[in-house]
Amino acid sequence: MLDQENNILIKPIGMVRSESVNRYETPRQGILAGSKISVIKLNSGFNFEQALKNLEGFERIWVIYWFHLNNNWKPMVTPPRHTRKKIGVFATRAPYRPNQIGISCVKLEKVGKLEIFISESDILDGSPVLDIKPYLPYSDSFPLASTGWVKSGIENIYKVIFQPKAHVQCEWLNNQARINLESFTRLQLEFNPTDASRKRISLLKSGNMKKESLVLAYRTWRIIYHVNERNKKVTVKEIRSGYTSDELNDTHKDKYNDKCLHEKFIDYFNCME
Repeated sequence: MLDQENNILIKPIGMVRSESVNRYETPRQGILAGSKISVIKLNSGFNFEQALKNLEGFERIWVIYWFHLNNNWKPMVTPPRHTRKKIGVFATRAPYRPNQIGISCVKLEKVGKLEIFISESDILDGSPVLDIKPYLPYSDSFPLASTGWVKSGIENIYKVIFQPKAHVQCEWLNNQARINLESFTRLQLEFNPTDASRKRISLLKSGNMKKESLVLAYRTWRIIYHVNERNKKVTVKEIRSGYTSDELNDTHKDKYNDKCLHEKFIDYFNCME
């Protein structure tokens, strides 16, 4: 629809509900997201129930949506892992676009009255949905097409494994404060898990040099992990507070307003040990 000034007016047809709320929680491509379920909730009162008829027979669908967390665009961007050089935004899938339109090919799980259940999705919670179209392999798939500067890199992906303690700690933080450290950790460490030039990674100071441990920082939290280069595996051992005891005791300085959460975290998991 055009307005009087020939501007295009687009009205969302619904919204995505997902566990991924922040950018750091989503994989770089939806296919890496696995089986986590997201739901597209369509708006009522527009006959969208009829519009969904016969959609359930498709294995995959295209979802066109709005990058609602982006308010500006960049003509040149630095992709997260393929290169250190800036690339024209039209040659990337970065969200910093002149029009904040995203498109993802997701797996269709099931269709409800006004709900579409999807997996293998990289769409953030709260993203307005603009349109839905079926994926057709005969016309949408070109596996031999040239991909320019992009290399697949899928052969270099690391398997990220959480030890039981780390998994429980991540669940606790997600339940207590909606801090999804598990998704953040997978996103950061599935590629180049030792690259300290682009990530907040440091060596853990320890007397045990048989297994070198690394530390990935997220704000005031620290993720302790080990990398097995031979088997391309990352083992996450535990989550620690990034505050020292003196810093926690200094209640006048609380930039992230989270020292109380850290104290609860430390008390809870120290009691379990």
